[in-house]
Amino acid sequence: MRDVKRDAQELLKQAYQAHISGDLKKAIELYKQSIDTYPTAEAYTYMGWAYSMMGEFDKAIELCLKAIEIDPDFGNPYNDIGSYLLALGRLEEAIPWLKRAITAKRYEPRHYPHINLARVYLTQGRLYDALLEVENALRLAPDYKPAHILRHQILGMLN
Repeated sequence: MRDVKRDAQELLKQAYQAHISGDLKKAIELYKQSIDTYPTAEAYTYMGWAYSMMGEFDKAIELCLKAIEIDPDFGNPYNDIGSYLLALGRLEEAIPWLKRAITAKRYEPRHYPHINLARVYLTQGRLYDALLEVENALRLAPDYKPAHILRHQILGMLN
């Protein structure tokens, strides 16, 4: 008897490998096959990530919304939607998505939405709010170099 969940997971692994190797078209095809086999929040989210890397943010957001329908506790699509809205310059829309990622039950790496929220606040000129979010990120991931760099930049702007 075929185990469709295991088959979908194997396709997801192959898709991810193609994705990180830079073959986005192959990755998207494999993500679609994984979803057709057994839809998961991860497959929809990662396929959205692939589309975002091609500049197709609206498609990426649509796929993340499907991921949330499947598993509202999975934090990655909330953070991803927030980061895509940030990339589109839709800062106010990004904030609630990033805050939902921060409080999601199932999410790693949890410091990412703090950094994205810091970037939103920085762009808005809310330097103290941005610094607070960077500090939150550093509490979760003390060795995360981009957070240290962003903290240094914000402190330089405050002086």
